[in-house]
Amino acid sequence: MPRLFMLIMLVLFGSMVGAGVIVVLVMGYYDWRSIVIGAAIGGALSFPLSWYVAKRIQANDPKDSVE
Repeated sequence: MPRLFMLIMLVLFGSMVGAGVIVVLVMGYYDWRSIVIGAAIGGALSFPLSWYVAKRIQANDPKDSVE
């Protein structure tokens, strides 16, 4: 699971940071502090989200050989 988590983390981290910045900009905050805070929140949310996705993928994998 740690390898799967890290692979998903690579994709989700960049996506969530970008989404956080976009949300801040859409809300009308254009100063650098707001952009950094939005990116940090997106990055922080990517950790539990990628763990959840990796856990769901592994739980639903019929070829999982963990016994």
